[in-house]
Amino acid sequence: MAGGEPAETAGGPGRRLVLAAGLGLATAAAGLTAGAPRANAAATAVTGTKVRNLTGPAETGRFAAPWTDLGIPVRCPDGTMLFVCGDTFDGGGVGGPNWRAPVGLRARHPDLNALVIDDSVGGSQAVGLVPEGHENNTTAIPSDVFTVGDTMYMHLMRGVLYQTHHSDFWRSTDNGQTWQYLCQWPGDQYGGQFQQKTYAVADDGYAYVLSSVFNRDVPSDLLLHRVPQDRLGDPAAYQPWGYANGAWAWGNYPTTITARRRFGEICFRAMAGKYALTWLNMEPLDIRAQVFPLPTSDLFATPEQTLIVPTTPGNESGNAVANPYGGFIVPGSTFGDFHIAVSQWYDDQNYRVMQYRINGLAA
Repeated sequence: MAGGEPAETAGGPGRRLVLAAGLGLATAAAGLTAGAPRANAAATAVTGTKVRNLTGPAETGRFAAPWTDLGIPVRCPDGTMLFVCGDTFDGGGVGGPNWRAPVGLRARHPDLNALVIDDSVGGSQAVGLVPEGHENNTTAIPSDVFTVGDTMYMHLMRGVLYQTHHSDFWRSTDNGQTWQYLCQWPGDQYGGQFQQKTYAVADDGYAYVLSSVFNRDVPSDLLLHRVPQDRLGDPAAYQPWGYANGAWAWGNYPTTITARRRFGEICFRAMAGKYALTWLNMEPLDIRAQVFPLPTSDLFATPEQTLIVPTTPGNESGNAVANPYGGFIVPGSTFGDFHIAVSQWYDDQNYRVMQYRINGLAA
């Protein structure tokens, strides 16, 4: 589970394992020169409504996955939609038996107006997609899943929660039923700012990759790379975007492309000839979006639009959610009909993935 702030639960992973010190965050000196960081544009107000719970005892209990989160949605080559979830439990609540991560829950008919999970990888027992025994409370948290042609890719952050030892990358050629290991990156690369990755698959032959620290209590830069789509599993093929010698260029040491902040989940997608970035923002707590024309657009000058605002349990309405996180863009969304998968966790029996429709997103 990537979110929420409850106390530790017996049988589950630690909930507040934070390494604010020790990640060795590097300050990108180039990012402090002319032409780089400045204050982000003010947020624009939008509205939203909850469509439905996607997971929960009634929705996914029959797959031994009543308690799960994240649910990163991806359109599979066969047209189904797979939701790749994080820490997943059976039994009476979070920390119950049969801890798995990640798992795959499937909507065989992915209509945004009737999006229902009706299958899982594993059938009646959603199985872990990759080997992860959770020894010493390690886990495998997905940060992104995406499709290129007839191949699906999944990026995982491995280790104790918020103590990422390494991230690794997997491929599936059977619609997410089985996964093959491709490569990994050390957890301390770029001072930890290459732990959490999200991929926008462009029509120019590249995938554009945004990355940050995977630790909500640690301020992080947001770094940009590009990689040819036929070399996604080759770490040497990832080319950074950075500011040096008075100019931005590919191949420079990576420089933050937006204001340093405490990031939660991030989601980067190519949509309708533009790019959309959504993220969990920690100060103040909300889920935000930016829409821009190019991967290299100036995000310091791009308005931030608030999609989800926080509230307290029992007071949810519109786009106000108690303990929100995630915010992954649902495939099939348009800027006029924008859907995101929002996670929630505030006690052992309120831990789920929900679908929200966002209205008024300025594109």
